[in-house]
Amino acid sequence: MGDSQPRPDLIIFDCDGVLVDSELLSCRCLSEVLTEHDIALSLEQALELFLGRSTKAIEQHFRDLGRIVPDGLLPRLKSRVLSTFAASLEPIPGIAGVMSGLSVPFCVASSSDLDRVALSLEVTGLRAHFGERLYTAQMVRHGKPAPDLFLLAAEKMGARPARTLVIEDSVSGVQAGKAAGMTVWGFVGGSHYRGRDGEAILSSAGADRVFARMSDFWEA
Repeated sequence: MGDSQPRPDLIIFDCDGVLVDSELLSCRCLSEVLTEHDIALSLEQALELFLGRSTKAIEQHFRDLGRIVPDGLLPRLKSRVLSTFAASLEPIPGIAGVMSGLSVPFCVASSSDLDRVALSLEVTGLRAHFGERLYTAQMVRHGKPAPDLFLLAAEKMGARPARTLVIEDSVSGVQAGKAAGMTVWGFVGGSHYRGRDGEAILSSAGADRVFARMSDFWEA
C-alpha cells in the first residue's frame, strides 16, 4: 500500500509497541511481579513468551506447565503496570503526526484491557485521535493470534477485512491480522526491538512489510 497502491478503507493500530513505547515497561513489570511470587522469568523470556498477548495467555502458559497462577498475581501486575505507565510511558516518536495526516478511518485493537489502553493513550496525549474507537481482547472470546479482535474492529468500523491495514509489532498480532485476511505491516521502532532482528521476526510471522520509523509510514 505504498504510493503505487490504493489506500486502505481502514487502518487498525495495535497499541503497545505501535502507538506507545510500552512493551519493555510491561514485560519488566511482569518479570518483577513473578519474581515477587517466587517464579523466575527474565525480561527476555517475558518478551519472547508474552509480547502482544493478553493476561489470559499468562494464565494459559502456567496451565500448560501444570501450574496455577498465584492468587493476587494478575491484580498486582495490573496495578504495577498502570502505575508504571502513568509515571514513565512515552508515545512512539512520530505517531501523532501520522494520525494527524491520515485521511482514512482508523482505530485501536489491543490485547490489553480497556482501562490500560485508555490510560496509555491519555498519558501520551493520543486519546483525542481515537475517541471511543478502542477495541480490546476483553470483547472477544479468543485473543491474538486468533483473528477475532481484528474482525470485530473491522465489523464495528464498517470495513471489509481485505481492505483493512493492520499495524502490529508482535508475532501474535501479525498472525492475527493475516488470519483475518488483512494486510499487515510490522513495526519495529519500539525500544523492545533494540538488539533484536525485528524485521526477520515479523517477516517470518507473515508481515507484508516491516518498517522502523513512523516517518516512513507510507513509503513502499
